[in-house]
Formats: sequence, structure tokens, C-alpha cells
Amino acid sequence: MQFAALHSVKHRLQVGAPLPFNVRDADRTLLLARGQQVDSHEHLDALFTRGALVDLAELQTAREEILKAPREALPGLWSGCMTNVSQTLLQARGESFRAALESAAEPVQALIERDPDLAIFQVLRRGANADMAYGAHRSLQTAITSFLVATRLAWESAQCERVFKVALTMNLSMLELQGQLARQRTAPSDEQRAELRTHPMRSVRILEQAGVADADWLHAVLRHHEVEDGSGYPGGCTDVGELASLARRADVYTSKLAARSTRDELAADVAGRQMFMQDPGHPMTAALVKEFGIYPPGCHVRLASGELAVVVARGASITAPMVACLTNERGMPLPAPVRRETSDRKHAVMAVVGQASVNVRVPLERLIEALAA
Repeated sequence: MQFAALHSVKHRLQVGAPLPFNVRDADRTLLLARGQQVDSHEHLDALFTRGALVDLAELQTAREEILKAPREALPGLWSGCMTNVSQTLLQARGESFRAALESAAEPVQALIERDPDLAIFQVLRRGANADMAYGAHRSLQTAITSFLVATRLAWESAQCERVFKVALTMNLSMLELQGQLARQRTAPSDEQRAELRTHPMRSVRILEQAGVADADWLHAVLRHHEVEDGSGYPGGCTDVGELASLARRADVYTSKLAARSTRDELAADVAGRQMFMQDPGHPMTAALVKEFGIYPPGCHVRLASGELAVVVARGASITAPMVACLTNERGMPLPAPVRRETSDRKHAVMAVVGQASVNVRVPLERLIEALAA
């Protein structure tokens, strides 16, 4: 192994943030493991003074690691990154939050760029049941969607990254409330309505206390429920801004894909159709509907053969996605997923099947294996 002085990579270090690599003493013994935190500037200076080292192989950034990873490794990377972001959101307090958020968000953005189909698959996955975890999962769905649509709109990379962080943090102050509302069968109480009304301002305060000074980011979080016609809240503004405007549309779309106690999630084709009808002619909505299509990765479909399949990638045409069959024509589970060409009339997609009706669950790794077969 080859080593570099820790001091030479001090730009990669943040007090209070998880270490991106192992830190070793001058004799190569482990001092701090990757993921541990340096608690103070004095602690960091002490490491520099004692000649702490880092393995050069570990200096590869998470982004570089993801962009070079084989496709079969991506589901595991997605799982780890999603968990890391969720935990970061659920601990959104204090000055270390911004650095932790930046560290957690970068690999997710790299995963989206690496394979947009797998990113869409994550959006359509059913989330966790616990109240706080539900809110964090919904934030991730909205952030992934915002990033995908911003990319399709050819936004500059800095704006794509910014809208991702806007969508990820705009509901920081009500993550638990989101889960409560999703499972309760009654209308929101007066207290809950007040929390909903004020959550944009409270989320901004959390970000400011964490050291976020990006005016565009904070402005978009404050206005993510405002609508161009002035019918939104909390201020009834018409000057919404493109970041807030896209984050709101992504939130509306992904909320249609999320189940609640009072209703099942909408089928992806129905959700897309509703978005288009409710917001006709807007370029952001048009880009969103085009990005996801009528059969986005992650949705279940019934084929002309009678087989049940899951879409694993978008195809050459919007009506012929790449799918992996989960059952035979009699509804019996297959021993392993089987790839089907839906451009073939015998296996054409006939209908979207709601997740509540699907009893067969297959790990994403096995679906990718079916694609490669």
C-alpha cells in the first residue's frame, strides 16, 4: 500500500463530519476508521502533527468509485447511499449537518448519473413504514426526481445539484408529520394544519442554523409550496423561481406514487397522465412526464402472454420497455426472473399492475442478472 500525509488532503476533511477514509498512524496502525468523526479543530491539528497517514487507494472519491463500478454492484451502492442520506436527514441538527449532507448527497447524484433507470427504480420503490423514515424516503424520491428532470432540461450541473438539495431538505421540519399523515385516516387536525403551513419557514431556520448560506437554496425551500398563479403558501407569491417550481412539481408527482392509509399509490401511467392534465403545456411537467414515461422502471406490468413482469429499464420506444418476468402465464412464480422483449407482440405490455396486487418480490440484483442474460 502507498500512503499520503493526512495534511495533504485536509480539503477533504470537515470537523464533525464522517471521515471519507481510514486514518492511520505513522507506523500504519489504524487510528480512526472511515465514518468516524473528528470532533474538533484541535483534534484535527493533533492528527496532522503526529504525521497521520491515509491510503492512496482510499482517496478515490465516492463519485469516482460509483462511476467505475460494475452494474451488478449498483444495487448495493444504492442501498448504502439511501440509508446514509436518510440517517443524515433524521439527524438534521447542528453545524455539522451541512457537511454531512453534502457528503451523503454526492454519491446519490453520481448513482443517478451512472444509471438513470436504476434511479427511477428507487423512486417507485415502496418506502419505510416508520413515521420519520417515511418522510426521509419521500424526500429522497423527490430529490432524485428533481435531479433527473433538471438533467433532462439541460440545467447546469450546479443547478442540478442545488435542486437535489432543495428537494431533499425542504421538508426537514416535518419528516415525522409526513409519516403520521400518511397513516392516519382522518383529516389533519388544526395543529397539524398549522405545522404544514409553517414548515417552509421552519425548514429554512434549520438550514440556516446548520450554516447553509446559499441564498438560492434557502429561497427555494421557503417557496416550494408557492404557485405561479399566487394560490400557494405561505406567502401567496407569484415569483416562485425555477428551483422551487421544479421541486414542487417533483413532490406532487412522487406523492401520487406513494401509498397512504386512505388510498393505494397511483399507477405510474395514471400519475403521469394526471400531471399532464393538471399542468398542461409547462416545460417542467412535460420533461417530468417524458423522463418517467408511461412504464417507468420499477412499475409492474401484465404482458399479452399473461405473465407478470417488472420494468427494469426504459426501451427504444415508450410502449416497449425492458422487463423481467416474475411469474408465468398462470401466475406461478418463476424460479428466476426472465427477460422479455416487449416489442414482440406476444409479450407486449397490456396494463400496469398496482404494487398492492403484487405478491412476488425479487431483489434488484437478480433483475439485473436477468437483463444480462
